[in-house]
Amino acid sequence: MSRRLFCELGPWAYRISTRKEIFLRDCRDLFSGAHFSRERADTLLPTVVYRHSSLIRRKLGEVDTVLQENKAENLRLAIPHVSGILIKPGETFSFWKLVGDCTAKKGYREGLVIKGGMPDRGVGGGMCQFTNLLHWMALHSPLQIAEHHHHNGVDLFPDYGRKLPFGCGTSILYNYRDYRLYNPTGQPFQFVVWLDETDLNGELRTTRPLAQRWHIREDEAWFEEGADGALYRHNKIYRRTIDAKTGAQLCEELLLENRARVMYGREFVPEEKIRRADCPADA
Repeated sequence: MSRRLFCELGPWAYRISTRKEIFLRDCRDLFSGAHFSRERADTLLPTVVYRHSSLIRRKLGEVDTVLQENKAENLRLAIPHVSGILIKPGETFSFWKLVGDCTAKKGYREGLVIKGGMPDRGVGGGMCQFTNLLHWMALHSPLQIAEHHHHNGVDLFPDYGRKLPFGCGTSILYNYRDYRLYNPTGQPFQFVVWLDETDLNGELRTTRPLAQRWHIREDEAWFEEGADGALYRHNKIYRRTIDAKTGAQLCEELLLENRARVMYGREFVPEEKIRRADCPADA
């Protein structure tokens, strides 16, 4: 039997471990020399690089619908801390540096969170959808991903109104699992985010048109029936860089290759997309 981690000894131990990680992240940032984005512009930058919207309320298995209503309120509270912020040349955008800890004292409600690779509930739940939106827009820009975590190894919910390839999401936890971007260019960028009745909406803006544009594509998307009887979802995600003037492809890179255990019912998986494995699932 493997030895239990300190954080697994009980809720008290988990809280101590969490506070330790938060303190360590603050110390690392203090001495990192990074310049974090703080300034908000009174006006919007003129050029839209990319825009996207994502459905706020989705069918997510057995998830309580109240948690999704609470998520909408949590997003409403967090948006003003990010929308309009400038990411100047040489600066680092940090989601948690701007939003701060999402506590009940600040008005945040209990929403859906992912804990230990499974759906759970927690105050401030729903922030992953916020960083998912930011990440998808950033992938269509020259901004560099400085820190990105995602839910490795599990596919928690069946596809419902999915607009993005599986695996393009983010995993965040205040403050030591952050979402960060670095601006290596000579011009500033700006996120603009807002809610309407159905969607979380966003734009990434800058001062002048870019010489390149980007396209994200999914390939080799299928499900594997493992020797253990479980289903595993596979796909690869590529990013293509295109010359904005000529339309010529400049390069293509593999961003991510996913293999995730399906945690929902087989009835939600198209039978024609399932392949039988001839070897153990963990081979």
